[in-house]
This record gives sequence, structure tokens and C-alpha cells, in this order.
Amino acid sequence: MPARHDIDSERELWDTFAESTKDKVFESDPVFCWTQYSGHGPGPELLGDPATALEVGCGTGRALAYLAQKGVKTTGVDLSPVMVANTTERWGPLGARFVCAEVLDHLSSTTETYDAVYSIFGAVWFTDPAKLLPLIAERLNPGGVLTFSHPPAIPGAYGPQGMYKGGFAGKAMYTYRYSYTPRKWETLLLKAGFKEADVQILDAPENDHIGTLIARAQVA
Repeated sequence: MPARHDIDSERELWDTFAESTKDKVFESDPVFCWTQYSGHGPGPELLGDPATALEVGCGTGRALAYLAQKGVKTTGVDLSPVMVANTTERWGPLGARFVCAEVLDHLSSTTETYDAVYSIFGAVWFTDPAKLLPLIAERLNPGGVLTFSHPPAIPGAYGPQGMYKGGFAGKAMYTYRYSYTPRKWETLLLKAGFKEADVQILDAPENDHIGTLIARAQVA
């Protein structure tokens, strides 16, 4: 049975997240890291050398701000108007642009194209890849790359996974995340129109800790 996304409910969830991470917007410096562990793993070099970049599900905007400081023309899309207001105030002066929109709607309506599209524990993890990935491929310039990261799937738990916000009591705010094996992600990317795809799981810096799935795909 397909996941049944309620955009208004999900927006409320991400507004709550925006409020809880406000200090990371206003009290932190720009930083670019694909993993959940500070200083661990590769950096923005996975994007190549883009002149333009789009982050889908940009959250606190710190990665986007990092690229903007390096001279990349950056755009971030996020579902939460609270988050977009915060990031625009904090990182807009660096040249980063933030758009409040549902990612499928934005990619379907925009005519802009990019050298790189990326997601760090962002919209690629929370959006049906059968709908999202072809739209991303269409918005990439020739030779452009998509790179994304999120935790690896729990063994045996694949496809859309329901996720409540804040435990199992209180108002029911929830979303879906999409989890697959690296091989399945590669298949989805190639089917979506990418000419090549590589998906790996990077081990955590400590044994028995949760690793990070990192994917990189390129269009012709």
C-alpha cells in the first residue's frame, strides 16, 4: 500500500523541527558534512565543482551557506515556512536563496537547472523516489550530479517507513522515510534517467554505531 502523505500535517511537523533547531541556524557556523558524525566522511567534493547547486530539504541551511561562501550560486527548498524564514534571515546575506515549497511541486514547476542537486538527511529520504528522482534528473545540467545521504535501512525494513514525531504520545504528527538497500537505490537511480550511480554505506567512526548511506549519480 503506498504511503499517504498529508502535506499540511507534514509541514506542521517540520515547523516543529525548525523551532527545535533554531540555535543551529542562528548560533552555528556554515558546515558541510554528509554524515551524522562531525568531521567524519567526505565533504562537498562529492558534488564536483558546481557553479549552481540545489539542496532539497535544506533544513538549517548550514551546508547551503557553506557552498555560498565558496562562490556557488545556491538554492534551498524546504517545506517549513518557519525554517525558510529563519534560514533566509541568517544565511540570505551570504547569497543563499531559500524557497518554501513541497519538493515535488517545486521541481515540477521550476524551469531552473543546476550543476548539482543534493540532500543531507533531507527530502530524498522523505519523498517517494519513483516520483522524485526523475524530476531531479530533469533539472540537472548535462553532466550534473545528484548526491544524497541518510542512515542505511534497517535490515528487512525496506520501502516507505512511517515515523512519528516525538515518540508515541501526544498529537499524531508523522511522515514517511524511504529506505532501501544500496543496490536498490542504484536501480532506482538508473531507472530515473541517471547514466551511472554508486551507492555505498560508510561505516560509523565507532564500531557497532549506525553508518551512513551515501549515493552519487550523474546524468549524461
